[in-house]
Amino acid sequence: MRQFVIKTSNAVHMSVRRIAVMAVGLMFLTVMVQIVARYIFSSPPAWTEDVARYAMVWTGLLGATLSFKTRSDAILMHSIFPKRPHILGLFAEALQSAAVLTFILPVLYFCFVGLRGGFAKGYIARQAGLTADTLGIPMAWISISVPLAMVIILLHLAARWAQNEEETDNDSSETQLD
Repeated sequence: MRQFVIKTSNAVHMSVRRIAVMAVGLMFLTVMVQIVARYIFSSPPAWTEDVARYAMVWTGLLGATLSFKTRSDAILMHSIFPKRPHILGLFAEALQSAAVLTFILPVLYFCFVGLRGGFAKGYIARQAGLTADTLGIPMAWISISVPLAMVIILLHLAARWAQNEEETDNDSSETQLD
């Protein structure tokens, strides 16, 4: 099961990286179209600004999952314990995991359930009723990036736990061999 979680996390990471790169490319392309159309033709298309904005939202949220996976995010307790003894390392990991869960779980909950309960009042359901003016697509397609990013970060967190358990298992098996 541990290997399945780790392999799934790695596969999702590679896919998300490709999608994030495409989103950055799309954002760059639409901004360039807007600049050329505005300053050369004096008539920018209305849709380019929205496409660039939504690509930026997707890039930012997917980029957050990438940085979490590669530990490029802010690491709690790193400055206090640069070279962590094993027990302090476990404490720091537990503290970081608690911080991640404290943020992500309520965000996920309120993406689907409203403040007073009910799925019809959740963030995604409310966004599904709105339409992007210039693109004519439901805002839920843009808003779904929030819970998707949170679920991916939870997957990466589970992979961290699985890797830490494997390292702990390997450490204990090495000490038994000595």
